[in-house]
Amino acid sequence: MDLCPLCNGLEARIIQCPNCHTIMEDRGKITDYLDDYSAYMDIDMMKLFDGDVNSLVNHQCIHYFYCPTCQHEETNAIKE
Repeated sequence: MDLCPLCNGLEARIIQCPNCHTIMEDRGKITDYLDDYSAYMDIDMMKLFDGDVNSLVNHQCIHYFYCPTCQHEETNAIKE
């Protein structure tokens, strides 16, 4: 079983905002924002809806990063 090192607190990812160079905040899995119950659904099933057609096959967790300074948003694929 694969697990995401960010979701499980095993490591942190430092991503700098391309606009203002502030360190972006990791806001978790992108699928957690689909609805009120998506955070409680099966992780592998939710990967079918994360916007990356290969995330399940490639064992990637798509994380949402947010810049509190300029409100820039982006997603990054984290290797499980």
